[in-house]
Formats: sequence, C-alpha cells, structure tokens
Amino acid sequence: MLHLVFDGRPWFRPKNRGYGTGRPITWQGWVMLAAHIALIAGVSVLLRGKPAMMTIFVILAGLAPMPLYRSKTEGGWRWR
Repeated sequence: MLHLVFDGRPWFRPKNRGYGTGRPITWQGWVMLAAHIALIAGVSVLLRGKPAMMTIFVILAGLAPMPLYRSKTEGGWRWR
C-alpha cells in the first residue's frame, strides 16, 4: 500500500507564476491538501478561546507540511 502513496511521482503541478505549489494532480495531492485544511481548521476550532496560542499553532500547522509539498511538486519550487 505504501508504494501507491510514495511512488516517486509528483502530486502537484508548479504554479504558473510566482513561487510554490500549484494544484494537485493526483489523488495523493488532493488527500494531502484536504488533510492540511482539516488540520488548520481543527487547530483553530480547538484553540478558539485562546487567540495567541491559536495564532501560533495555526501558523505552525500551515508551515509544517511545506517540505512535503516542495518535494512532491513537479519540477520543484522556483520563481516562474
């Protein structure tokens, strides 16, 4: 099963303009994007009564998967 997830193919297209990851092109990319959104939403709901902690943890949750996004983007990240 793991060979289906980590088969070496890119999960995302690069952005047409700018720097970073574009749209998902495989089911793994869509699952990762959905999980990332769910993680940020879950953190914000769990910490809604503590705005300072929520801000810190939402930023951390937003940045944590960036190395995986970068490694799974077709052609890598560069300015376009």
